[in-house]
Amino acid sequence: MKYVLSIVAAVVLVACGTTKKSQSEEQKAVSVMFSADSAYAFCAAQCQYGPRTMNSEAHEECGEWIAEKFRQYGCEVELQKADLKGYDGTILKSTNIIAKSQKQTAGRILICAHWDSRPWADNDPDSANWRKPVMAANDGASGVAVMLEIARLLQENDSANMAVDFICFDAEDWGVPQWENDGDADSWALGAQYWAANCQKPVANSYQYGILLDMVGGQSARFYQEYFSMKYARNIVEKVWQAAQAAGYGSYFPAEDGGGVTDDHLPVNEKAGIPCIDIINHYPDCEQSNFGPTWHTINDDMQHIDKNTLQAVGQTLIQVIFS
Repeated sequence: MKYVLSIVAAVVLVACGTTKKSQSEEQKAVSVMFSADSAYAFCAAQCQYGPRTMNSEAHEECGEWIAEKFRQYGCEVELQKADLKGYDGTILKSTNIIAKSQKQTAGRILICAHWDSRPWADNDPDSANWRKPVMAANDGASGVAVMLEIARLLQENDSANMAVDFICFDAEDWGVPQWENDGDADSWALGAQYWAANCQKPVANSYQYGILLDMVGGQSARFYQEYFSMKYARNIVEKVWQAAQAAGYGSYFPAEDGGGVTDDHLPVNEKAGIPCIDIINHYPDCEQSNFGPTWHTINDDMQHIDKNTLQAVGQTLIQVIFS
């Protein structure tokens, strides 16, 4: 969120002479339906507060709104507050919003996204906009919106095969701006780093796996298989991509390499020890950025959110949860 690491890998495909059907062929689409209209409204509601940059009034007010929505949908909410130091020494008043399911079951998974906004539009084509904040409709609000809609559906439908906890990570997007010319990976995902470093082993062990949602509402978005997701949780990548096929959204999830991304899933994997994948948009042919034309620009607004993309991601996760 970051930046893509160029990774070249040799892939050897070994054919096995069996006729066993793939998991996607065996799966049937579930009857629970994700509402893109609802997710879109949740996304717009966050943007109505303005950019949710760290230490701002909009950030605090929106955080309270997110926490209350999760409570409304039956989750037990914990606010993990911490003073974190940004790359430039700024003390960031951070709050990870942790929404726990009260469902008692042996299976439990974690779905997460970041909820803060980038304070600088440092990838904007107009350098005059570089120090303006980003509205972050896609890069932040879209992931939270999908999680809120899933939480709403879980409250309405008790037939899920697992319990689902949610975390809205804070202070993800205070990474070194491009004008600093310093690619310090540790300056990103500060809230996730803090949560993972302080996650007690019984808590970490309670999760079968995690799924990070990042920029899941953009126009013409596609979700390639991110390198670190494949490294740490290949079987979960395969599970989710097969679910996309079963749900009818396989075209949004090409089974192709998307490079490696510094994002919240890295500390979840490396510090908390929870196998976690990253569903993140990838635009291989976009000259401005592989994260798409609105990434870290003033154009990351509601006008560039696509309900079709929200539906594809949301219904895929519903397929995972209810199948």
